Amino acid sequence: MKDRLLEILKRRDELTTQLSDPIIISNTETYTKLSKEFASVEPVAVVIEKLNATQQQIDEYQEIIADEEDEDLLEIAQEELPELNQALINFEEELKVLLLPKDADDERNAIVEIRAGTGGDEAALFASDLMRMYSRYAEKVGFKTEILSFSGIGIGGYKEVIAQFSGQGVFSKLKFESGVHRVQRVPATETQGRIHTSACTVAVLPEADEVDSNVRNEDLRFDVYRASGPGGQSVNTTDSAVRITHLPTGLVVTCQDEKSQHKNKAKALKVLQARLYAQVKQEADDERAEARRGMVGTGDRSERIRTYNFPQSRVTDHRINLTLYKLEQILHGELEQLIEPLNESHQTQLLAATGT
Repeated sequence: MKDRLLEILKRRDELTTQLSDPIIISNTETYTKLSKEFASVEPVAVVIEKLNATQQQIDEYQEIIADEEDEDLLEIAQEELPELNQALINFEEELKVLLLPKDADDERNAIVEIRAGTGGDEAALFASDLMRMYSRYAEKVGFKTEILSFSGIGIGGYKEVIAQFSGQGVFSKLKFESGVHRVQRVPATETQGRIHTSACTVAVLPEADEVDSNVRNEDLRFDVYRASGPGGQSVNTTDSAVRITHLPTGLVVTCQDEKSQHKNKAKALKVLQARLYAQVKQEADDERAEARRGMVGTGDRSERIRTYNFPQSRVTDHRINLTLYKLEQILHGELEQLIEPLNESHQTQLLAATGT
């Protein structure tokens, strides 16, 4: 472990030197890559330095106590040593978390797919609420939101909506949102005030690069057709809608939101690449399922993860048994109250799995 910590400090110093090199600065691709590495190494290096400085101070105070020659220094050492020992423990715990294996996809953008499930129109309206919740959260934290595809209903809900969220560490923030989201409320059309239960599925996929998904043109079938709105109403008079079928897997993606066939094709490809990448990633995860047992959720879309109860203004995340009576704030995008506990629980499980 000591050698590993020294290597981290050494690498931080190397990166600092490289990032001040004019030749590297002029190469945007290299500079960006090294900057990202520095951003991941620097927080760890800072904690290592604090831990080393604290340990050094502890050693010095222990020498003073052992000598018992200078009464003033002895008193200071005896008074401050307990605080330093606690600080050392805190730095060690912080370091354990920082050194946990990182999800290689955490820094990627995310493709979020929301689909209405049981509940008819009420489920579609809830899908719209969820999309609005994620969009507001993205706005609060500085992420960019782009709707890639949607299928709406006449009263403002979504049968399905797919969006891309872009920014630093998007997937790390949203990855635990995958699963079944359940809502309990009285629909506007309910005359007797009865509470209805509806549900939506959310799938959060890391955005894939072309090299990740390994999509070959010969494996794709492209179909174009005329886009239509709710009830079959024509929304344009050209064949701008695009359907892409990935022949080896049978995956199908459609997009008709743009008037340009080219733009619809680009958006559909982006979603297809993310789904294929997620499929490959899931297969790899399944092979490591035993090692991952006990982590927060499985990411399975069939798993009920959260309930939004409107009459009680309550949100419950069933994976970590967390209940918050802050429904309105959460639907307005204050998701950190759920995201942070989920990440902390995930880290705790990882620490337990690694035996640290």
